[in-house]
Amino acid sequence: MTNPIDLHHEEVAQLCRHSGARRLDVFGSAIRHDFDPARSDLDFLVEFDDVPPARYAQAYFTLKEGLEKLFGRPVDLVTGSSLANPYFRERIASESRNVYAR
Repeated sequence: MTNPIDLHHEEVAQLCRHSGARRLDVFGSAIRHDFDPARSDLDFLVEFDDVPPARYAQAYFTLKEGLEKLFGRPVDLVTGSSLANPYFRERIASESRNVYAR
């Protein structure tokens, strides 16, 4: 099965540029063999440019909602600063795959 992220590479890049994302990585079932096209969500780790606090929520939800619309499924969008659990942070770092960077 083709990875759903690979099918929409340019659209993902466009969403990242529009929202001010500097880097976007995918992790979880979308890059493992247990992805279920009927039920799985998509998990992303995002790093934004230096977005002013007043504009941060807009940037975050622009990207999250754009990805959900593009892929037609729920998206979990996490930021590095929201990863307080060191085990979870290490797990994401070891299994993530970059899909956009500038």
